[in-house]
Amino acid sequence: MATQPDPPSAPQRGFATRALLGADRAPPAEPPLAVPIWQTSAFAFDDAEHYARTLRQPGEGFVYTRYENPTTAALEATVADLEGGRRALACASGMAAISSTVLALAGAGDHLVVQRALYGGTYSLLARLLPRLGVAASFVDAADLAAVRSAFTPRTRALYVETIANPTMAVADLPALAGLARAAGVALVVDNTVASPSLCRPLAHGADVVVHSATKFLGGHHDVVLGMAVFADPGLHGRAWQVMIDLGGSPDPFAAWLVLRGVATLELRVGRQVASARVLAELLGAHGKVERVHWPGRAGHPSFEIAARVLDAPGGMLSFDLAGGRPAGRRFVEATRVARLAPSLGGVRTLVSHPASTTHRQLDARALVEAGIGEGMVRAAVGIEDPADLRADFEQALEAA
Repeated sequence: MATQPDPPSAPQRGFATRALLGADRAPPAEPPLAVPIWQTSAFAFDDAEHYARTLRQPGEGFVYTRYENPTTAALEATVADLEGGRRALACASGMAAISSTVLALAGAGDHLVVQRALYGGTYSLLARLLPRLGVAASFVDAADLAAVRSAFTPRTRALYVETIANPTMAVADLPALAGLARAAGVALVVDNTVASPSLCRPLAHGADVVVHSATKFLGGHHDVVLGMAVFADPGLHGRAWQVMIDLGGSPDPFAAWLVLRGVATLELRVGRQVASARVLAELLGAHGKVERVHWPGRAGHPSFEIAARVLDAPGGMLSFDLAGGRPAGRRFVEATRVARLAPSLGGVRTLVSHPASTTHRQLDARALVEAGIGEGMVRAAVGIEDPADLRADFEQALEAA
C-alpha cells in the first residue's frame, strides 16, 4: 500500500521561542478528580469580539484573573449551589465581599439598617468609612422587630444582619426580617459566616444576598483568606462584580482552590465542631466562675427557639462571661494549651479570644454594652480536637482565671 508523504517540517524556531511556547498543550481528555489551579493572570483569544465581550459582563469567558478565573468560577458555582443562589462572587477577603455587596446596593445619600451586634470589621466599614462616601447607617437590635421596622427610611437600601452574631451567638429571625425588608422594598443581606451553609441557607428564608468570610468555616484549615457573596438576583451580582473589579478585590486562584478543598469536608468538620461545642457549653454552664454561656443550643439562650427554627444545629462557636471581668477573661485565654489564643474562627484548631480587647476593639465601652459584649467575655471557636482534651484544657484554664 502506498504511503502518504510526510508533511513538510515546520521551520525550526529559536531557542527562546521554543523555551517559551514548549509548555503549550491542550487540556487532557481525562477529567481530573480535583479542580486544577489556573494560576494565570490572563487568557488568549482568537476572536477580538469574544475578547471584548468578556470584559463587559460576568459569565462570558475568561480574559483576566481580576475579572474571572476558571478555578474561582468553580468555587463560585459550588458555593452558589450550597446556598441555593443564582450567582456567587468570590473576593479577596470577607470584607471585600461585604464592601462590594454594600456598594452595589447603596451610594451617596442612601441609608442602611444594620444589626447592632456585629463583627468589628463590618462595624468599622459601616460606621466609619461609608459615611465618608455619603452612606448612613442606623444600628438596631435585630431581635426587636419594631425597632427594625421603624429604622427604615425612604432612602434605606438594605437591612444587614448576621445569621449567628459574633460573639453573642444571637440568632437572627431571618423569615421575620425578610418579611420586614420585603415590605419596605429593601434588600436583606445576611452574613452567614458563623453558621455556614452546612447549618443555614439564608436565601431559603427570604434573604437577597449572603456573604461569607470564606477564611472561616468554608476554608476551614487556617491557611487562606477569601470572601464570598451569593445572590438571588443575577443583576445585583453583576453590579457587585463590577464594584469588585473597580476596587481590585479579586481573589487569587490558589486561594479559591484552597477553599474548594475545604468545602469538600465542611459538613464533616461542622458536625464535630457542634458536638464539641455542646460538651464545652455543658462544662461552662455548670462552673461557678462562669456567669453566662452564650450558645443557642442551650435552653435559656435568648435565641434558643429561633435557632431551632432557622438552624440545622446550634453551631460550633460559643462565648461565655467570666466572673472577674476583663482580667479574668484575659487570664483564661492566656492559660489554654490545647486551644490557642488567636484570631479567626471556623478552622480545625480551637481558638479562643477576648473580644473586648481584640476582635471588637473598634467598639467603645458604650458600643460594647449595646452589642451585649461583656468585659469578661471569652469567645471560643471550637475545632476538631478530641472533645475530652478540650474539656480538660478548659477546666485548667478556668482554674487559672
